[in-house]
Amino acid sequence: MATEKNSYTLRRFILDIHLWLGVGSGLILFLVCLSGTLYTFRTEIIQTIEAEAYHVDVPATGQPLAAAALINRLEQTYPASSVVSLAIPENPQRAWTLTLTTRQALARQLAEEKAEQAAGDKPSGESRKGKGGKEGRGGKEGRGGKGGPHGNQDSQTLLVNPYTAAVQGNVDTDLAKFFGKVMGLHRWLLIEGGVGQLLVGAATLIFVVLQLTGLALWVPAKLKQWRKWKMWRPGFVIKTNGSRKRLTHDLHNTLGFYALGLLSIMSLTGLCWSFEWYRDGLSNLLGAKVFGGRGEKPLPSAVPAALNRTLSADDYLALANQRLSYPGDVRLTLPKGPKGSVGVQKTKTGFFALAAADRLTLDQYSGAVLKADIFADKPLNQQVTSLIKPLHTGEVAGTFSKILYFLACLIATSLPITGVLIWLNKRQKSRRPERPSTEAPTTSRRPVSRPAAVATDATRSV
Repeated sequence: MATEKNSYTLRRFILDIHLWLGVGSGLILFLVCLSGTLYTFRTEIIQTIEAEAYHVDVPATGQPLAAAALINRLEQTYPASSVVSLAIPENPQRAWTLTLTTRQALARQLAEEKAEQAAGDKPSGESRKGKGGKEGRGGKEGRGGKGGPHGNQDSQTLLVNPYTAAVQGNVDTDLAKFFGKVMGLHRWLLIEGGVGQLLVGAATLIFVVLQLTGLALWVPAKLKQWRKWKMWRPGFVIKTNGSRKRLTHDLHNTLGFYALGLLSIMSLTGLCWSFEWYRDGLSNLLGAKVFGGRGEKPLPSAVPAALNRTLSADDYLALANQRLSYPGDVRLTLPKGPKGSVGVQKTKTGFFALAAADRLTLDQYSGAVLKADIFADKPLNQQVTSLIKPLHTGEVAGTFSKILYFLACLIATSLPITGVLIWLNKRQKSRRPERPSTEAPTTSRRPVSRPAAVATDATRSV
């Protein structure tokens, strides 16, 4: 007859699920979390190590050159290329970022767009379908990684002093390539062909299950114990003066609880890059398309009967600042051809700044606003879907959230390690042979009483 001690309880079942799923996915989760930790502050790390390229000295006048003047000087220096975009930081001590593309490549892009329209105006994003969200892997995020704007011979992004027009560097450096590899490790384990992306997605799904089962194991074992604070207290405290095994258990149990909320957000948003079915399901649930702006064609400009000169980059910036009057980082995308429009993106900066970009599409001839995509004007469900990326990367609330995400990622990196140590400790304990009893046999039928401390340790929930 099985005793209560040896019965297979629901809690034991949850523990086995948590254990074996954690052991099976531990290595992948360790690599994904470690790379995510390294990637959190990649911009700050790059700008600190390569300060000579990113930092500029502000002159006494404090006024940068006109954007059109910078563009003209850069195109004179690189006569085979045209400036297609400018990134203007709010910080006056930061270099401006200008992206150039060869005129040959621009002509090829315009020809491809015309051929696409002649073939039936097929959506530009259709060719990417079926790749499970691998579009632009390591692109802008990877700063020169595969698929990015800086990793090919047709395009380059330069760091320019806005006060002198001097080119201080190129963003496609060895350090930027390293972080591109870090992003590749995070998203697809540097394994091409979709296999790595599938492994990361499966491990992320397992991580969600581990969080749920870990929370179930963290709470006190019995319902009647929930009303007693002394049963909850061990889950909030790391006992640093305990044994090595107890310290390992507390580092896994307590730190995992504190990071649970942010890790859940990271996991649930990260699945949007792994599985198309998940991304579509989340879009249906929220009633708004996740990554809905990708692949959309910009609205065309109204070409006037008499082609006079178009407005300058400074005109576009002035018009955008009238509509978006708050301080922030600005990205200006210039038109590719006579029918192209101008794109302006502005994002607030600051320690607690919400990573919610406002976007304007302007007519290149008149400067009229063709489309205004203002975050504050969106309904809540569209605001949530537009924040999927910053919710995953930790940029959602400026530097403050990045610090919290960094700490949570650091804890997540340690969980596979402490979990395996706990498992090895239990295996070692189960293999340890029992000591033979030295007590003399007795014929008494009276039960042998145990010390209260031993009984308490035997029934204490883990």
